[in-house]
Amino acid sequence: MSAIITDQLRILNAKNFVSTATSSANSYYSFVGLPNATNYSSTWDSNPPAPKDSFDQENDYWDTMIALKKITSSDIRRVINKHTWTSGITYDMYRGDISRTNTSQPSGATNLYSAKYFAVNEDFKVYICLQNGSNPENTTGRPSLDQPTFTDLEPKTAGDSGDGYIWKYLYTIKPSDIAKFDSTNFMPVPTDWETSSDNAAVRDNASNSGQLKIATIINRGAGIGTANRTYTGVPISGDGSGAEATIVINNDAKVESINIAKGGSGYTYGTVDLEKGGVPTGTTIPIFNVIVPPQGGHGADVYRELGATNVLVFSKIENDASNPDFITGNQIARIGIVENPQVFDSTANLTLSKASSLYALKLIGAGYTTATFNLDGQVTQTVGVGSTAVGRVVSYDQTTGVLKYWQDKSLVGFNTDGSLKTDPKYGFSLHSFTANPTTGGNVNIASNEGTLGIDTNFGSSGSAGISTVINNRTYYLGQSFNQGVSNPEVKKYSGNIIYVDNRPSITRSANQREDIKVILQF
Repeated sequence: MSAIITDQLRILNAKNFVSTATSSANSYYSFVGLPNATNYSSTWDSNPPAPKDSFDQENDYWDTMIALKKITSSDIRRVINKHTWTSGITYDMYRGDISRTNTSQPSGATNLYSAKYFAVNEDFKVYICLQNGSNPENTTGRPSLDQPTFTDLEPKTAGDSGDGYIWKYLYTIKPSDIAKFDSTNFMPVPTDWETSSDNAAVRDNASNSGQLKIATIINRGAGIGTANRTYTGVPISGDGSGAEATIVINNDAKVESINIAKGGSGYTYGTVDLEKGGVPTGTTIPIFNVIVPPQGGHGADVYRELGATNVLVFSKIENDASNPDFITGNQIARIGIVENPQVFDSTANLTLSKASSLYALKLIGAGYTTATFNLDGQVTQTVGVGSTAVGRVVSYDQTTGVLKYWQDKSLVGFNTDGSLKTDPKYGFSLHSFTANPTTGGNVNIASNEGTLGIDTNFGSSGSAGISTVINNRTYYLGQSFNQGVSNPEVKKYSGNIIYVDNRPSITRSANQREDIKVILQF
């Protein structure tokens, strides 16, 4: 038994994802992580490994996560393949009957959405190609020579080169969408096409479903009555009504051109009825191909017409003195998207615009302003007799004394590949850093320049420490501290990680930002 899942399901899935991700009932976040990628693979930066999809690996994604950025409705768009208009390129033309047995020309595409039948011009206006200059002498079309620039509602030629192209204007990409959602291979479609007033003129122009726009000549015929004659009102028969064509016969008594004079309505198929139109069939009957528009007409539903099966998610990662969740000075080598992560120690969905997934300590002691820690190295605290907390350093701020770190199973009884260590230095238990160690423990933290201590007087359960004043300047820490210890703002292992991308490491500096564009293909 043969079956297919159609492209319309992919379009529906893209639509539903955008609706779900932008619903107030949900919280979607992008995240960055993995500051020590080369510990996982020595060749990571030249050949990042493909992410693994397993529950165990999902835990590792959480353990190595650094920070998250909320995805808002302005950060997500459905996108389509990008075809930039270029002089000399032969484009496909819109046809609703493209298949593996009736391929598009000249691309040879076996379905509509794989064909190059629309283009964006230099002013970010988007057009669909209704006629690519194809005729009996140029069965695969001709090179496009005139860039379309008009915004007229009816299809028309773009210039006077005679390239034979007919274009239909659909929409103009907004400047704000260009900045976020334009990329090398994809470009955005407008949001809320069905209801937006910005698109009303094009949408309303397509309101007559089944209205014909184009018919092409497959065979010009021969001996067709009187030469140099024009036949008007030639009906197009089919399941619709009202469509008429104008046919011009040339000096050789062959069909020179055919144009749709009246589009009619309700067509899902049609044929030029020469007999009813009074056109002689001649010694060789001319053959035409009536192009039926998509449901609702051209411009009624750009998502369906242009194949919006992809979604682009945009995130801008930049440094913020008032909420420094995204660390500087260390590397990131992984990005991803998580659905509905929860607040730390809660079942409520996270709603912060940015959130840290790292643990942190507020340190004091002589020399804390000059102390250094080895990035990605280990930091420890004796929390009791025979019990040591161990973390991996992500960043240290000499001004505020805030040390950020993460903990995972590779710090105790397991290797980064998940295999068991035979004799782990700190045992198999992953202890938490604490301001209240048990007997035999202390609050000392060793740095490269000496021993510092956890500032147990910084913040409390009733009055969290979120900032510190140094030399009359307020420094915000990005996390809430209780007795000098801060938990992540997000509950680890909550929600669903739905996208992961391993990338070559980049080092974040204080004056840089990253624009992250994730393409989700449905």
